[in-house]
Amino acid sequence: MDAAQISQVRRFNRTVTERVGVLHDRYLGCDRPIGEARLLWEIGEQGQDVRRLRERLGLDSGYISRLLRSLETDGLVTVEPQQHDRRVRTVRLTDAGRSERSMLDGRSDELAGSLLEPLNTAQRARLVAAMAEVDRLLTAATVTLDTVDPSHPDAQLCLRFYFSELQARFDSGFDPAQSLLPDAGELRPPHGLFLVARTHAEPIGCAGLKLPPDAPAEIKRMWVAPHARGLGLGRRFLAELEARAAQHGHDVLRLDTNKALDAAIGLYHSYGFQEVPAFNDEPYAHHWFEKRIAGPPSR
Repeated sequence: MDAAQISQVRRFNRTVTERVGVLHDRYLGCDRPIGEARLLWEIGEQGQDVRRLRERLGLDSGYISRLLRSLETDGLVTVEPQQHDRRVRTVRLTDAGRSERSMLDGRSDELAGSLLEPLNTAQRARLVAAMAEVDRLLTAATVTLDTVDPSHPDAQLCLRFYFSELQARFDSGFDPAQSLLPDAGELRPPHGLFLVARTHAEPIGCAGLKLPPDAPAEIKRMWVAPHARGLGLGRRFLAELEARAAQHGHDVLRLDTNKALDAAIGLYHSYGFQEVPAFNDEPYAHHWFEKRIAGPPSR
């Protein structure tokens, strides 16, 4: 990053905050600031648990408690402990809260229209496309990669979705018990590691790395949720796993894949993997890849 980039980001932030009206205490002409208005929108028709709201919006517990107390005082929400675990609180909209949320939706549509209305057709298309690109990039910047145990609920959730997708896409279906890695538990230290990608506390992808002491490192169980594709997460997983393999003293990184996963095959080629003869007897594999990587720096 250079100074010009930082300056442009700051200018963009100033323009947006001024244009969408978040500098005022009465957001969209309502009797509340944007924090409370956004909270009403995030709660939604089905309600949310408070911890999930805090994680989704990146707010500390004290601040979100103050926002909820204000909304509760105004009769817009109720906050109650869940029956099965009273430590978990659920917030729901009242009838008055749903009415105000509907009004906020209408005024938000009007604000969006006011941003587009002065522009001609071509300018509108450019602005909307640019906003979509900014949204994707800002979302990508929120993604974290965390090392977790393969038994962690987020890891298990990702693996279930992954297996379900392979079952639908492979000509032969997919049964993890028939693969060479029937148990993701093999991807825990010291034999390997497992990464989960999250955005706003939501798991959106996973990837594992086998670290055998006398063989090349091997990537396994890499998956990205469909709605998170296009964020560059596959390439980011590869870069992180390559770095981890090098840290553990490996100079070769391997993986195998199925012919149905054409997007993944294209990614591996573009990332520098070379197709090689089969190095295992994985029943679901049609392609085998290998990449020489730089080991850890010498001391």
